Amino acid sequence: MTVKTEAARDTLTYSRMRGMVAILIAFMKQRRMGLNNFIQKIANNSYACKHPEVQSILKISQPQEPELMNANPSPPPSPSQQINLGPSSNPHAKPSDFHFLKVIGKGSFGKVLLARHKAEEAFYAVKVLQKKAILKKKEEKHIMSERNVLLKNVKHPFLVGLHFSFQTADKLYFVLDYINGGELFYHLQRERCFLEPRARFYAAEIASALGYLHSLNIVYRDLKPENILLDSQGHIVLTDFGLCKENIEHNGTTSTFCGTPEYLAPEVLHKQPYDRTVDWWCLGAVLYEMLYGLPPFYSRNTAEMYDNILNKPLQLKPNITNSARHVLEGLLQKDRTKRLGAKNDFMEIKNHVFFSLINWDDLINKKITPPFNPNVSGPSDLRHFDPEFTEEPVPNSIGRSPDSILLTASVKEAAEAFLGFSYAPPVDSFL
Repeated sequence: MTVKTEAARDTLTYSRMRGMVAILIAFMKQRRMGLNNFIQKIANNSYACKHPEVQSILKISQPQEPELMNANPSPPPSPSQQINLGPSSNPHAKPSDFHFLKVIGKGSFGKVLLARHKAEEAFYAVKVLQKKAILKKKEEKHIMSERNVLLKNVKHPFLVGLHFSFQTADKLYFVLDYINGGELFYHLQRERCFLEPRARFYAAEIASALGYLHSLNIVYRDLKPENILLDSQGHIVLTDFGLCKENIEHNGTTSTFCGTPEYLAPEVLHKQPYDRTVDWWCLGAVLYEMLYGLPPFYSRNTAEMYDNILNKPLQLKPNITNSARHVLEGLLQKDRTKRLGAKNDFMEIKNHVFFSLINWDDLINKKITPPFNPNVSGPSDLRHFDPEFTEEPVPNSIGRSPDSILLTASVKEAAEAFLGFSYAPPVDSFL
């Protein structure tokens, strides 16, 4: 009797058959949009997913990543590393979850947009990158490095945070903290230079962020006013980690020629191996610019500027304190082995007399009132963004991918190049 009862329970009635047919038709239609999205919808239907027929469909249809098909697969990530491998969609984010409101920045591979999450009603800065452009310039390693560094930023108040990342067939999406106090570059342009106490405050918060990255064996390599944002209260937030170099231990070096011309250290220009002291040179260059209005050794002629960086002695006008003069001379030391920070990294900067007025515990806990308040009224206040960006129309293609994409060699290449890009934080971190 038990067997007959179970058999009867498993017999498909006409209405259930119709339901199954509808599911299968929808399945075929949804293939173009990606198996994972559809499977996610099926799994959320408690009745449908209990049926043995559906269970078998889900089992055979679940796409397998190359890594999972190895004879000896690697162990699954721990709960603190909830990383979605490959081109699979992130169950916690997709383009249609967002209203894309304004363009707030542009780069080589795409745009940064102010976006509002439809369900949460929270505002984010969403960095949307074109896979094709990244692959064309062979920059996929830098993008993946940026993602890796962003995952490690969550514990520091002066580094922009990543909420999640996801991808479509042709785009990559970083969902980041929305910071609307403006770039340091924007404020420097408006005010030409800062008084010493304000420059010291910013330099201290920047140094704290760099010191934290160094503690993770990460060299930032691209410090400049355009990559330094102010939040709504006026605190520093470091962003854009595309040129970061990972796994540079104490006294470790690298030799890739990269950075921004005005801020390149002499050893980089010499194409010599360099270490984390390259970041302290850049801090010196930014501090100099905050105090004087232009980077040290600046020239409109790039070749002349490079020659100045390599050969011209540092010239300091007398309108700064002795401690400011001393810290600039230490940070902008052409010989990296004698540079401030060469022996004991961040601790040397922290203990310099120029920063003696800074309580570093209060600084890291944001207990020091910033010297300048951007006075933004809310997320929609875009006064500190360049109108060149905000007046640009939001492209229709930002939040969607083509309806049908053939599995061409380029798509396969993109899938392999950005394997592991998608990221969702642990489930218990969601409110």
